[in-house]
Amino acid sequence: MLLRRIARPLFASWFVSQGVDALRHPGAHAQVVRDGLDGLTTRIPASARASAPAPVAQALDGGLSDKQLATLTQVHGAAMLVAGAMLAVGRAPRTAALTLAGLTVPVVLVNLPLGRRGALTPEARKARQERLVRALAFTGGAVLAGVDLEGRPGVSWRLQHARADRAALKAARVHEAAKHVDD
Repeated sequence: MLLRRIARPLFASWFVSQGVDALRHPGAHAQVVRDGLDGLTTRIPASARASAPAPVAQALDGGLSDKQLATLTQVHGAAMLVAGAMLAVGRAPRTAALTLAGLTVPVVLVNLPLGRRGALTPEARKARQERLVRALAFTGGAVLAGVDLEGRPGVSWRLQHARADRAALKAARVHEAAKHVDD
């Protein structure tokens, strides 16, 4: 449909631009991630952090260097860029959209309004809140795009109707066979 051909690239543009920006300016994104991780760390008890998988525990305890965090943001940005481009051009759009929804979850997490009171300026807090709301909105949109069947019936509906058709065909054969026996 024409609407999808126009809407998908428009929707994907945010993901693509975020991906490109993370690739070009990983330091700024890494600092946002560092601030978000610091906020999460203050809210998660030490016992829970200790029982987390090793990479998660290392990230929460500040064990990642700035260079490692910058590399992670670049990898995340590249994944957003690729999935956004796939959605924009219509290649596996449902898979691309659901991938984008999953890739947006870390963006939501690092922008949660957590952290030490007074650690952020009012402007920084407002910017974080705006990024959070934007990421939530785009996550919701990506989920909607991911479940869009483009007017076609879903797999469960097709299976249910295939079973019903098969049962009707079998009943018709049994009826036809009984009719021949009676003749």
